[in-house]
Amino acid sequence: MFFQLFKKKKTSTNEGAKDVKTSVSNKRQNDRVAVRKGELGEYKIDIQLDQLPKEFRHLSDIMVPNRKSISGYSQIDHIVITPYGIFVIETKNYQGTIYGAKNRKEWSVNGKFKMMNPFIQNHGHIKALLSLVDGKFSDHFVSIVSFTKRCTFKVDLDMRKISSKELIVYDVELSDFLHRKVSVLKLQNNTPLITEQEIESIFAIIQKANITDAELRETHNVAIQNNKEQKQNSNQSSPKCTTCNEPVSEKVAAFCLSNKKFQGKVYCFNHQKAI
Repeated sequence: MFFQLFKKKKTSTNEGAKDVKTSVSNKRQNDRVAVRKGELGEYKIDIQLDQLPKEFRHLSDIMVPNRKSISGYSQIDHIVITPYGIFVIETKNYQGTIYGAKNRKEWSVNGKFKMMNPFIQNHGHIKALLSLVDGKFSDHFVSIVSFTKRCTFKVDLDMRKISSKELIVYDVELSDFLHRKVSVLKLQNNTPLITEQEIESIFAIIQKANITDAELRETHNVAIQNNKEQKQNSNQSSPKCTTCNEPVSEKVAAFCLSNKKFQGKVYCFNHQKAI
């Protein structure tokens, strides 16, 4: 009898371990899917940038010093230098309805999941670049935030107007917006705002300042992630599972809120299966 009790207890422990392994496995699988989607989005943008006119120069995945950043650096997704403007592009891999306004510090996905106003983030990137290049180019910067087509915009209409210096676009239309914006600026100015020599100079300056050291980049990413987690922990409205009240990641919350199956509620991996 004693042996049977011991055997049952051991079986129960194994089952618990199996549940933990399943949860971890599900999380890893979900993260891998998110990474693949993010890489696909970046690939779409890279193709468009590679097809820009020869007089345009672009750089991707640039990290430069930024004293005002929590990590001491700014990591910029894409920079396009043209005769009529310098475009700084921030890419986002969310899905769902994006609610936001220029003057709001926080935006939201589906009206529930909070995110930092991406234009504030991009403004910091532009400030970091201005510390490297001549100040006379400060008025020639254009801020662009790109989302995937898995999103719907509920934002200030001005940010969709080509006349704006802060543009929100879908990844598949990035090239079109770039060409249209340059065309408008060309009509407004008789001569190029940035000469060919200046374009090459700006490109070289940023390229030289780019930090490629793997350890520094990892330190930057860890600092940004830790800061994000601290804000989540201090925020009472941080996403939690509706059933068990356990915290879930931003990716899981965004997935649930964008899926009609969950009716606007957030569930952890285990309780998603029961819905």
